[in-house]
Amino acid sequence: MPTYDGAMAFPQRRLRRLRRTPALRRLVAETRLGVDDLVAPLFVREGITDPRPIASLPGVVQHTRESLRKEVAELATLGVGAVILFGVPAVKDARGTGASDPDGIVQIALRDLRDDFGDDLVLMADLCLDEYTDHGHCGLLGADGAVDNDATLDRYAEVAVVQAGAGADVVAPSGMMDGQVGTIRAALDGSGHDQAVILAYAAKYASALYGPFRDAVDVRIADGGDRRAYQQDPANAREALAELRADVAEGADMVMVKPALAYLDVVAAARAELDVPVAAYHVSGEYAMIKAAAERGWIDGPAVALEHIGAVKRAGADLVLTYLTREIAEGLS
Repeated sequence: MPTYDGAMAFPQRRLRRLRRTPALRRLVAETRLGVDDLVAPLFVREGITDPRPIASLPGVVQHTRESLRKEVAELATLGVGAVILFGVPAVKDARGTGASDPDGIVQIALRDLRDDFGDDLVLMADLCLDEYTDHGHCGLLGADGAVDNDATLDRYAEVAVVQAGAGADVVAPSGMMDGQVGTIRAALDGSGHDQAVILAYAAKYASALYGPFRDAVDVRIADGGDRRAYQQDPANAREALAELRADVAEGADMVMVKPALAYLDVVAAARAELDVPVAAYHVSGEYAMIKAAAERGWIDGPAVALEHIGAVKRAGADLVLTYLTREIAEGLS
């Protein structure tokens, strides 16, 4: 057996020594996940009197106004500093009218939470039309049945102004329309909401992992259609960087990669190149897979949850939107 002298004796032993105890591992940890890194996605539904469980998202519900206020208060007590709201209107139409109605469900909820928390909580609002349209697409449809990009931009501008007026600190356009950030920035600045932040879903992929979310907001895409014509191709990474650059150039204050785990390479590339905060959305399908496997006893659910969100943070995300927010916050408290 070969012999080694001094500090060069089995260099890897140095690494092993630093793993020996939990205290040593904490001391030298390269990535630290904290409650401040998390944003809780929450659903609020118009016209219900009790929270409604979402079968494909165990532990997640469609909230009433009052149950939403209670949930956010409990999250704040755990140290969670930001939430993002998604609305489920009682009535949907071709233009997604509820998205820009000053008395629409998200706008009412934003006012409730602003009254409750003032500036102590960051209030984000998803800015899209799919939750509000009867055809399930993220924009207005033209005569040919395809999404009309430019007509949709006008609607996004209207929604942004109303959301900011209702108390949103951050509007988060998620429709992947060309020019959406620049149009929204101009509308916000022109209406006196120049302090409103834009978190752009800049690299949003046409993923198969969104199914439970669509259950949560009652979305069914008309005529068996999909969103691959305007969302990112999962095969492409360079294209994602071009989209990210374009949104920053148009005035995005923060950018997002969605989904998270399958696109950690894009998260890392965005973090390496851009100087703005980078978010990643650990989406409904990623959450549901953990819960389903844990229910069957195949994995340790809480351990996998921490591993997944830690990996997103390690890849370079400054903030992570995840349905695991409450669970992780309770574990870290």
